[in-house]
Amino acid sequence: MTHHAAGTPASAPLAAEAVRDAVEAGHARLRALLPGLTDAAVRGPSALPDWSRAHVLAHIEGIGRAMARQARYALRGELIEPYDGGFPARTAAIEEGARRDAAALRTAVGDALAEASAAWAAVGPDDWSRPVRYRDGTLRDALLAWWRELVIHTSDADLGHGTDQWPPELCHHLLSHLAPRAPEGVRLVLEPADEAAALRYGPADAPVVTVRGPLTALAAWLAGRAPHTPLGCLRAGVAGPLPELRPWP
Repeated sequence: MTHHAAGTPASAPLAAEAVRDAVEAGHARLRALLPGLTDAAVRGPSALPDWSRAHVLAHIEGIGRAMARQARYALRGELIEPYDGGFPARTAAIEEGARRDAAALRTAVGDALAEASAAWAAVGPDDWSRPVRYRDGTLRDALLAWWRELVIHTSDADLGHGTDQWPPELCHHLLSHLAPRAPEGVRLVLEPADEAAALRYGPADAPVVTVRGPLTALAAWLAGRAPHTPLGCLRAGVAGPLPELRPWP
């Protein structure tokens, strides 16, 4: 299968410094939501199945710190795993962290955002290609991962910043990064209602499935989140259900 998204000039990669600015804006958005967090709210359900808001916030804290240390170690010329103890330790830390009350979670997330800001601010213009252990990528890859995690999970926490408020730049990045999720055996065409250009994924000679809706709703769907407004889907010109997506890359 061809994992490719084409058809819009907005799909051009953002400069790392622009991504860092977008991350700082994401930090500010999340910080602004934290003061209203109550004990009842953190025990309530998030937008993710089987996770409370406390689970999502504990995960944001953990991934923020994990990506920050990727940056710190890369600047020393060293490689380190994102989490000591790997995925099992990550899962255990989320479960343990989710037991905290609202005040402790506000402090922990705020401290993690401050740590992330400091770590990424220290990266210079010639450092973005430095290798990191995270997916055997570069510092720029790790920053993009933190941007995705930050914005998507801020919405998952269901604290008042939904997918309909995702920045256009992030939406375009997601539509490119998540191209491998396009269904197998079809030519998936995404038509953002608020933009002129469509995006196309998969073999040109495969049956066409067209999905239409706002850019934010298309990005949310491709990211595995419920679109904030219904999407239209046409298969061979006939309206039908949305196709099943492949796993995250």
